[in-house]
Amino acid sequence: MNWTDERVELLKKLWSDGLSASQIAAELGGVTRNAVIGKVHRLGLSGRAKAVASAAPRARKPRPAPAASMRPVVHGNTALAPVIRPVIEPEPEELPDPIANVIPMAERCTILDLTEFTCRWPVGEPGKADFFYCGSRTKTGLPYCAYHSRIAYQPVQDRNRRRVAR
Repeated sequence: MNWTDERVELLKKLWSDGLSASQIAAELGGVTRNAVIGKVHRLGLSGRAKAVASAAPRARKPRPAPAASMRPVVHGNTALAPVIRPVIEPEPEELPDPIANVIPMAERCTILDLTEFTCRWPVGEPGKADFFYCGSRTKTGLPYCAYHSRIAYQPVQDRNRRRVAR
């Protein structure tokens, strides 16, 4: 599509009349909204003044007060949906003194010695000669032994209590 002088003049008139780029494209025919926007920019046509808003603000719709116990909204067939049961966390055991958890030399390992059954808890500072991994037997499905799992995976209520106490 070529921009003839007549089409450019019609574009300028419709633009100054306040029509949108989509409306101008439909009026001209054979041209897209983006082509109209590009031509307006190349012609350097000024931006149009926005419509004057009314002095009074719009009335807002009143929001309903949240219900005390809202039920989750479920759409569709729920026959095969998993049943969600609350997780009951066991009472946390007291963590033993870290000094009491001395890792025997035979269980200590390097990164090359780690397997899926060895504890991956780092001990020391990486890059130093005395850095090693715990290496104790892991709990099933976890990367750490029982002692380090209690440190790494703290129950939510304990974390929340510590946050409030600070």
